[in-house]
Amino acid sequence: MTTPIAALTITQLNEYIKGVIDTNPLLSDVHVKGEISNFTNHAKTGHFYFTLKDEGGALSAVMFRGQAAKLPFVPENGMKVTARGRISAYVKGGTYQLYAEDIVPDGVGSLHIAFEQLKAKLAAEGLFDESKKRPLPKIPSCVAIITSPTGAAVRDMINVLSRRFPYAKVLVYPSLVQGENAPAQLIEGLAYLNENAVADVIIMGRGGGSIEDLWAFNHEGLARAVAGSKIPVISAVGHETDFTICDFVADLRAPTPSAAAELAVPNTADLVRRVNNITTHMQHQLQRRISQGREGLVRLSSARTLTDPSNYIDDRRMAVLALATRAEGLMESKISALRGTTGAMTASLRALDPLAVVARGYTAVFNEDGKLVKTVEQVSVGDKFYFEVSDGKIQGEVTEKWQKSN
Repeated sequence: MTTPIAALTITQLNEYIKGVIDTNPLLSDVHVKGEISNFTNHAKTGHFYFTLKDEGGALSAVMFRGQAAKLPFVPENGMKVTARGRISAYVKGGTYQLYAEDIVPDGVGSLHIAFEQLKAKLAAEGLFDESKKRPLPKIPSCVAIITSPTGAAVRDMINVLSRRFPYAKVLVYPSLVQGENAPAQLIEGLAYLNENAVADVIIMGRGGGSIEDLWAFNHEGLARAVAGSKIPVISAVGHETDFTICDFVADLRAPTPSAAAELAVPNTADLVRRVNNITTHMQHQLQRRISQGREGLVRLSSARTLTDPSNYIDDRRMAVLALATRAEGLMESKISALRGTTGAMTASLRALDPLAVVARGYTAVFNEDGKLVKTVEQVSVGDKFYFEVSDGKIQGEVTEKWQKSN
């Protein structure tokens, strides 16, 4: 009779499998190549969940927040990568997965991907728009430089500034220009200069280097600080072929730090030439005006008005007399016209005057109140009335009245 074999629980079996996998040195540090799919960036925890797949299979993977925060780019679906980490089993789910510690894109580097992702994000927000670029001052009184105080770039910029325009004050704000702490110091420099308003223009940059060396100038926080600066900012990072995010958000991008210094200030020699040209032009204009004035004085001094004032006075007197004669003629014409109008109006009024009718032999009848009697309805038997004739009045009394029938 055979001895029955004790059955394992699911948990026991999964824990055993997990132990086998975790103790296998080949699975403790593996590099897995595949295409990312089902990618999820968990907003609350900061963990990355995704699947790596190829033509023959798929592998679940997770990258916890600590490692994900160090990744310079954000993985995307369809991206071909090589992930490094360990294989372990998940007891409750009965599955195994890759716990990724690093992800490296195949082909294009991770920093390049991070650069393009941030560039697209800020461009979509309008931070690169030309309408937001501030003009540089034509003649700054103070130029601030945010850079390493020990590098060759700062010496080059100071030399160019002092040579081109020694009248401008140069202020150097020392800062790291590479490494993890560089973006924070660069942001502090921008904040200090803006809060204290000690400069008219800011140059921020460093000399050339690898993409890793220049990476501080691709920091999102620094890019937003540059875009929000009230003082115009010139980005001068690396060589002419180097481009950073700060180049796109700055008010002006210079190919080199030395070129930035040339763009920040005018050339004293050019200013002197311009001032001399303006001065010469003004002198010519003033001489021309003086010459014209002298010619005018000569003409006036020989004018008849000054040489023989009596002739001028006689001419003015004749002009005044001519004006007076014309005014009198106009006044008489106006009075004659008004007289004609007044006569016509008087004739019209006389034609309407009832006394004028009486004067021609007619009689007008008035009641005791002096009102003209036009109809028999206005008087009654016994009423007093009087006739108005051409040479007086005749009083009468109504003894009888008749009304004409229609």
